[in-house]
Amino acid sequence: MASDISYSVYILRCRDATLYTGITNNLEKRIFDHNTTDKGAKYTRYRRPVTLVYHETCENKSAALKREIAIKKMTRLQKERLWTSG
Repeated sequence: MASDISYSVYILRCRDATLYTGITNNLEKRIFDHNTTDKGAKYTRYRRPVTLVYHETCENKSAALKREIAIKKMTRLQKERLWTSG
């Protein structure tokens, strides 16, 4: 069964300059959660504020998860090239 829900893979830059990669079906709400609620990732909770530096839309959750894994395997330089070469 096809879903009308699209997913985004995103990269956040944390206050300490580290990067966090995740997926969501509601990017605006997820960034809000990372910055203001306990629903954000434990990793980002102690590194607020976070800033969105990159995102891309995927066809479905499975594709987003695969892309997230691929991005997490990248070096920091490779990740930075995603948003600087576009």
